[in-house]
Amino acid sequence: MRIIAGEYRGRVLKTTSAPGYRPATSKVRQAVFSMLEARGVYWPECRILDLFAGSGSLAFEALSRGAEEAWFVEMNKTAAKLINENAQKIGIPSNRYRVMAEDLFKIISRRAAEPFDVIFIDPPYGKNFLTPAMKAVLKNGWLAEGGIICAEVEAKLDLPPEADHPELELIANKAYGQTRILLWTTEESE
Repeated sequence: MRIIAGEYRGRVLKTTSAPGYRPATSKVRQAVFSMLEARGVYWPECRILDLFAGSGSLAFEALSRGAEEAWFVEMNKTAAKLINENAQKIGIPSNRYRVMAEDLFKIISRRAAEPFDVIFIDPPYGKNFLTPAMKAVLKNGWLAEGGIICAEVEAKLDLPPEADHPELELIANKAYGQTRILLWTTEESE
């Protein structure tokens, strides 16, 4: 898998395989980044949180496009080790990323020290982790005001009812084959 744009364009990311592990294809990654940039995301001013990081391809793409910092949260120790190895091989400065090889629900159940501007949530298909992850992120201050949650889920997934997330506005819902991309943002106060 290759990074598709930015400073690290063309660099290869090593991946692994495990149940529920499916790195985002270049077509889906390109669509995600086009959707985010069309909605005003300016990468050099962004902090990124990549939950269920897997290969880390989404956060690596954001770092390549100039994101200030990215945190990768991946419970699978082999995948987390590969994220670290890929970051070092690519030459990303260590102060621009952090890899956490632990259960993301333990991490996001704590209060965030500083919120993130873009949060990628790419849960394993069929596990119903999207809603609990979003609730914890919102409850514990992980999403910055005006920030965006970008979820990559199975195309046939039933969306959480709007009442579950009244502080969010769904701003994109697009299917790409078996994958659906959803974007939510916080409703900014007037």
